[in-house]
Amino acid sequence: MFYVNPHATRAPYPADLQEIMSIARAQQSREWLAHWQGLAPGSTPLRALPDLAASLGVRSVLVKDEALRSPLGSFKALGAPIALVRLLLREFAGSHFTARSLLAGEHRAALAGVTVVSATDGNHGRALAAAAQSIGCRCVIVLHAHVSDEREQAIAAHGAEIVRIAGNYDASVETAAALAARHGWHVVSDTSYEGYEAIPRDVMQGYATVVAEVVEALTATALPADDACPVTHVFLQGGVGGLAAGIVSYLWERWGAWRPTFVVVEPEQADCLYQSAISGRAASASGSVDSVMAGLACGETSPLAWRFLQPSVDAFMTVTDAQAVEAMRRLARGSEHDVPFVAGESGAAGPAGLIRAAAVPAIASAIGLTAQSRVLLISTEGATAPSVYAELVGETAASVAGRQQAWMAR
Repeated sequence: MFYVNPHATRAPYPADLQEIMSIARAQQSREWLAHWQGLAPGSTPLRALPDLAASLGVRSVLVKDEALRSPLGSFKALGAPIALVRLLLREFAGSHFTARSLLAGEHRAALAGVTVVSATDGNHGRALAAAAQSIGCRCVIVLHAHVSDEREQAIAAHGAEIVRIAGNYDASVETAAALAARHGWHVVSDTSYEGYEAIPRDVMQGYATVVAEVVEALTATALPADDACPVTHVFLQGGVGGLAAGIVSYLWERWGAWRPTFVVVEPEQADCLYQSAISGRAASASGSVDSVMAGLACGETSPLAWRFLQPSVDAFMTVTDAQAVEAMRRLARGSEHDVPFVAGESGAAGPAGLIRAAAVPAIASAIGLTAQSRVLLISTEGATAPSVYAELVGETAASVAGRQQAWMAR
């Protein structure tokens, strides 16, 4: 499915949105995260795929590889720690806490009675558990029926207590909120709902680190007079909308009316953002929500994220599980000029959307995808469930990594 958003505008970044998320606040988050040992040092790779670009008929394809962001294996490592730090700085406003001292675990004794809770499809819960473990507070994670045992074990390895429920992701969100209300815990969620926006805002702001690194890499050699956006199109994963909002807000503020064309990609059975675009308001998915793209298997749009997406995303589209798996395999194979690398199920959604858009002339025309297009994709995760990855791709992540090393050594 494909839908051109009639509400998308080409205007300067609105002041009311800038008060919520801004480049300045994103930079502060980056500075704080630089002191957390849970992240790998430096920026993640920005991979150029010239053979893929040539096969799709575009000028260039760049993929930001978030699998290497941290041992957690996904971009979520940028959101949960920042949200937890900002929460604790608000709750203990009269204390001597700083972001750096919190992330270093210097206040464990004072935080022993603090419990944070969240629902997750896997990656956000793992990141929150790791952050809570570093900081020294208790963490409870609610998992729904479709979260694999492998992902549960990865979360529990960081000391989190697991609560299993029947139902889907949205049911787990409700359970986490109910547990917090009952026990006086703090919900640290990446999706907003009525009366709950501060923490999702902080999560989304943390994600801007991804695009800040892209902009720095692509503008480092630009001439002072060359201030055009270095990419023309950005394909972004859907989910509840948090990642897309974090990326869109940064690029919109930076380039205003000359921002790139934004396309949001979702699983066809978890199409809450697509349905929101059609209805003109934050809406629910029309399908079963169960998808191999586990991180995107969300049924309810985050109302806060939607405030950023409705006026900026030019088109919404869905892809099938089979299309996502084929994109995983294409990225894993590599080619003569394209480095092979590991992209997880949700990480491959953006590439799958680009491949489909380039193959359908009506879609390509609607979003202005041409031989001059410079496309940015974000591979949001690696093999966060290694056995699932191996089953889908037909090769282990370790094998792909080995071929990547051989390719780079040529």
